Amino acid sequence: MTDATELDRAVSALHAGELVAFPTETVYGLGADARNAAAVQRVFAQKGRPPGHPLIVHLASASQLDAWAAPLPPAARLLAERFWPGPLTLIVPRAAGVLDAVTGGAETVGLRVPAHPLAHALLERFGDGIAAPSANRFGRVSPTTAAHVREEFGAAVPLVLDGGACSVGLESTIVSCLGELLLLRPGAVSVPQLEAVVGPVRRAARGEGPRASGTLTAHYAPRTPLRLLDGDRFEAALRAPDAAVLAQRPASAGFAGRAWIDGGRDPARFGHDLYANLRDLDQRGAAAIIVEAVPADARWEAVRDRLTRAAAACDAEDLA
Repeated sequence: MTDATELDRAVSALHAGELVAFPTETVYGLGADARNAAAVQRVFAQKGRPPGHPLIVHLASASQLDAWAAPLPPAARLLAERFWPGPLTLIVPRAAGVLDAVTGGAETVGLRVPAHPLAHALLERFGDGIAAPSANRFGRVSPTTAAHVREEFGAAVPLVLDGGACSVGLESTIVSCLGELLLLRPGAVSVPQLEAVVGPVRRAARGEGPRASGTLTAHYAPRTPLRLLDGDRFEAALRAPDAAVLAQRPASAGFAGRAWIDGGRDPARFGHDLYANLRDLDQRGAAAIIVEAVPADARWEAVRDRLTRAAAACDAEDLA
């Protein structure tokens, strides 16, 4: 686990324009000084991230909002007061001086105050915003432990702060606060929770709303093709001898595939373990990862979103 000396090294590295991986309650982030354009570009280069895809800026507290957002919409302030620190990203008009490298040239910026104590300590000591997408190659499965980050980047990212396993395990909820409130990405903060604070929040249609991190149709994918199946299609896929399976129940009698993981029927636990389970199955040498479709109710919305995007990414690669 990270100690104070390593934390000081991380702060010095960020001020020097270097990259630092660090934990949040959602996933591990690959961080750079959000005021340093060259450092931010290193994030894009390290991840293989397409230019113009915005980053989220992490802050130590809501008191820093006005340095990054102008004007700050009233709804955004209410949501920040209620849910920060926590797994909620707000898309707001950017303040003067916010780098195009961070926003992808958009006139908006994504802001968040993470709840993880190590992230908070890093941000407090650093004293300004840290731009940080998930610490993985672009489009791949997000990391939820320091070991995942090291597996992903090796010596290319030498400084990884170890804060243990992430408590949430899925990326933050993203809400656009530009006039009508739009849910751009579901997460641990649900629509009913948001609406209890600010009134109606509409789920954005595909491609609607400002660009935001992690909202592409194809994303969060393992290297092994992932198939999201239900009913008879799921049962039929289980007959393949080289399948690796993620389900919500124990293995079927006679299953002879590569591996079976029972993720359980609790959506929070399933989501917490999702990326670790996908990474596990990705290493089994299977021809495909077969995922049992999760329930359609709202409690599973964030998990369903990530699995749908992961399956779309694999479909896109099949067609490439």
